[in-house]
Amino acid sequence: MGIYVIRVPDIGEGIAEVELVAWHVALGENVKEDQPVADVMTDKASVEIPCHVHGKVIALGAAVGQMISVGAELIRLEVEGEGNLKEDAAPAQATAPATQIAAAPAEKSKQSDTKASENIAIPAVQAPKQASVPPARPAAHAPVAQVRKEGERPLAAPSVRRRALDMGVDLRLVHGSGPAGQISHADLEAFAAGQGPVLGGNPQYVERHGEEVIPVIGLRRKIAQKMQEAKRRIPHFSYVEEVDVTELEALRQQLNKIHGATRGKLTLLPFLARAMVLALRQFPQINARYDDDAGVVTRFEAVHLGIAAQTDGGLMVPVLRHAESLDLWASAAGIARVAEGAKTGKLGREELTGSTITLTSLGALGGIVSTPVINHPEVAIVGVNRMVERPMLKNGQVVARQLMNLSSSFDHRVVDGMDAAQFIQAIRALLETPALLFID
Repeated sequence: MGIYVIRVPDIGEGIAEVELVAWHVALGENVKEDQPVADVMTDKASVEIPCHVHGKVIALGAAVGQMISVGAELIRLEVEGEGNLKEDAAPAQATAPATQIAAAPAEKSKQSDTKASENIAIPAVQAPKQASVPPARPAAHAPVAQVRKEGERPLAAPSVRRRALDMGVDLRLVHGSGPAGQISHADLEAFAAGQGPVLGGNPQYVERHGEEVIPVIGLRRKIAQKMQEAKRRIPHFSYVEEVDVTELEALRQQLNKIHGATRGKLTLLPFLARAMVLALRQFPQINARYDDDAGVVTRFEAVHLGIAAQTDGGLMVPVLRHAESLDLWASAAGIARVAEGAKTGKLGREELTGSTITLTSLGALGGIVSTPVINHPEVAIVGVNRMVERPMLKNGQVVARQLMNLSSSFDHRVVDGMDAAQFIQAIRALLETPALLFID
């Protein structure tokens, strides 16, 4: 029998360490060649690490949530033959009693269920301390009193009523133990302490004491770090403009009616992407990335459009590359492809990096106004709020129009307020006169 060690591979240029976000195997388990053993997270992508050989797991090199250097030992297997690590070269700790670790829950890959790490046989690797989750204190099961009839007024002395008012207690919920159900001071105190009978057992008025501690690991940790870095380094300012999209919506529906079956359905996003591409030709300083360490702004002729996408693991920004070269249907297909790829974790690194400006939308949940956070090191982000029908004065008459706000944020170090306003006004003009979207 021999020992085979799988190390953290070199996943990409410039990546020195990764975060372990999930184990797919446990100590003592037999694994096969090409079977996934772990998921690790780089700056933006989750990468699945496969097994190279058949063998039995005898050591796990890290706990879920721990950072591991590229080249460090990830997992140790017992295999038939010599393996790739001679027994006399193996550290003595490998045979030491295993240290128990508790693996925090992490995102599951679609291919296999995440298994919690049970043991670690390398004492030199310290498992991160995880916050203990205090057991939820069970709510007292107070006896359930008969519910009062509808409209029945609780019986209580004026002093009890005044005290209940001071305490913020609704007397209709308090069971009275006195004659004819009269509520006493003792009944009121028992109810306030959670020890009195609960009328009808209404769970809305039962004290709750449960707590849940959720480790911030994996993609959620990367999102938190990215947002903190963006807000720390970028002086944001936001600009909100209302856009009348009545004509645009009519055009979208007509195009879907004519071409939907053959070319696919269009949402508003491809129109917005096209409007941004055309407007950026007038304002190239907004299609840029700012390296504040070097003090250099790089402007791009290509529009690599970041599409903020919500996934089960959190917010990701896949990239629609060369949006300037795409017509409406190609843009719609590209947006759908990268958004779906982000949700399923099937995008490559080149489709998760390199955006020059970002478009974000919460769809029907978009609210009226938002203040989106810039995707560092970009200098602008355009946010789309929900479309609503509202009355509007047009040519002296009150008419129903489809209105939508654009809520955008800019890096005030390199984008002036006037430029930002003119940029959004240019987008507005294109959306309110959609024929202009087809004229270069």
